[in-house]
Amino acid sequence: MLGRAGALSAARWRGGAGTGIGIDLRAALRSGGNLLFALFVAAVLAFTLLAAVHSPDDPLLHPSSHQLTAFLTSATSNSTFLADDSVLRTGEDFAAAIGANSSDAAAAAEATVVAEAVPFIKLEDVATTKEESSGAGAEQAVTVDTDASSDAGAAAATEENPIVEAVSCDTEAPVDCTGDKDLFNLLMRTAIEKFSDLHFYRFGRPVSVPGSPMECDLAWRFRPAEDTNGRTTYYKDYRRFTLTRDVNTCNLVVGNVGEYHSGMGAKRSGRRKGKKGKKGKREAPVTDFVPAKTQMRLDENAANADTTAASEPELVVGEAVNDNLPVVESESEFSRRKYLIYMGGGERCKSMNHYVWGFLCALGEAQYLNRTLVMDLNVCLNSRYTSSGKDEERDFRLYFDFEHLKQSASVIDQSQFWTDWGKWHKKDRLKNHYTEDIKVTPMQLRDVKDTLIMRKFGNVEPDNYWSRVCEGETEAVIKRPWYLLWKSRRLMEIVSAISSRMDWDFDSVHVVRGEKAQNKQLWPNLDRDTSPDSLLTTLNDKVGAGRHLYIATNEPDKSFFDPMKGKYRTHFLDDFKDLWDENSEWYTETKELSNGNAVEFDGYMRVAVDTEVFLRGKRKLETFSDLTRDCKNGVNTCTASS
Repeated sequence: MLGRAGALSAARWRGGAGTGIGIDLRAALRSGGNLLFALFVAAVLAFTLLAAVHSPDDPLLHPSSHQLTAFLTSATSNSTFLADDSVLRTGEDFAAAIGANSSDAAAAAEATVVAEAVPFIKLEDVATTKEESSGAGAEQAVTVDTDASSDAGAAAATEENPIVEAVSCDTEAPVDCTGDKDLFNLLMRTAIEKFSDLHFYRFGRPVSVPGSPMECDLAWRFRPAEDTNGRTTYYKDYRRFTLTRDVNTCNLVVGNVGEYHSGMGAKRSGRRKGKKGKKGKREAPVTDFVPAKTQMRLDENAANADTTAASEPELVVGEAVNDNLPVVESESEFSRRKYLIYMGGGERCKSMNHYVWGFLCALGEAQYLNRTLVMDLNVCLNSRYTSSGKDEERDFRLYFDFEHLKQSASVIDQSQFWTDWGKWHKKDRLKNHYTEDIKVTPMQLRDVKDTLIMRKFGNVEPDNYWSRVCEGETEAVIKRPWYLLWKSRRLMEIVSAISSRMDWDFDSVHVVRGEKAQNKQLWPNLDRDTSPDSLLTTLNDKVGAGRHLYIATNEPDKSFFDPMKGKYRTHFLDDFKDLWDENSEWYTETKELSNGNAVEFDGYMRVAVDTEVFLRGKRKLETFSDLTRDCKNGVNTCTASS
């Protein structure tokens, strides 16, 4: 019995111990689970907190086709395939938008450093006459006829406060525009003081005016002081200075400064040396002048600059345009190159936005394949832009900066290409690769060795759009090179002239009326909100009385805005018709470009110039964000950001 009882007790003891261990294990598992769940909850809370306070980089800083599509279909530029009269944003606009939309403080600081990399010329940088004459070896530019050999003259020269005596002076003596250093300083100081809203970056040497002994022409490069567009755009102006001499001191005084581009003698041609179409160097700007203090800052910035970074091309509005067609120099060079050409397609006679969207796809594919793009410079302008109401053939160079394009990318005119191809392709056994299917991707063409790749597009829309090549999987590979496409400098020259006539000190308002103002169902408030009385009320606390006010509008009857003239100095695009009439530089140059045929200042050009002038206003007011509560595209279409 004792043995049996002892065995039973031992068994109970072992069972009790096993039960206790099981209970402890389950408790540990529960504790571990609770701990892991607590960690998970903490991680979720931390992630939520980071997501709430994190400010991501602007996606436009890392552009892809999706983001560019959103960019183009923003409030100021509608979708490529919609009927739209807005102006396509080109390369300089895209770069500006990136800077404007960036919320990164470091990026903003970097942008400030870049903006100041080229210091402008300040008034204190330009020496006065007194500073020049006191310098070692300084030339006496303006001489005064005094009797220095007399005792009285010597005594006067040694006195601490000499008595000013009347001097003998020939007030009609011709001025030395090119050799008088003091005169040069006087002209520069006068320009800087007169145009206080501009920053000057370079002055050309003054030029004498034939037949006018008291006049000099002076050129300079400048930018608006309050340039909010973020563009690396410079402007060139050249004006005529009328001089007089003070009868008491014989010092030269500027009596008058001419209007914009009045100093034609200082306009440099800017043509390149060499054969027609050949890329060459511009003549060295030996007449350009940068003050010593400014040059010191330039040298210091150059020493600290990142030499590995690619330099951004400069857009200088006002320089002579050299958009001659590029020419292949020799047979061997032509045969050595590889080419890409797009044939046919649905881009013809569509909106300009549609055309450029497809053209940039072709240019992007050519760059990806490392080939020269064979491009047709004949653009079919849609009837909505022409006065005839019909589609018309126009030159690509009338709308875009071809000089910048041919310098930055490898392109050749289609007519020139086929001429050279006809001469040499049989002799040199040049082959071409032909494809009609847009499904053949650029990646599949990467290994093609033939001299010419021809993409043939059919007649069925939308499958014959050039832009279809850059869709699908290609979208991640082909990047549209927006930076290669700038607006025509001839059009930008008109923008610069209009802004200069308002002294670059003006505000602007965009007033949409026309059919939208008449459609009360989609835009019930637009007609009332854009009436002169409503505009005066809206602008009252935004634009000061007496200011230059540029009105960009589609209202055909400009007398509609007459009530605003009592408070503002109003300006419209048609007020500056002389800039494109038969006596203008634009008319002469575009006629020469079009083989002697007169060029119409068409609807697209008007909208482009109107928009660009509007964007240069110091204060800019838009219709659907500042003037009315209506939505741009009609009732109930406003986005959260608008």
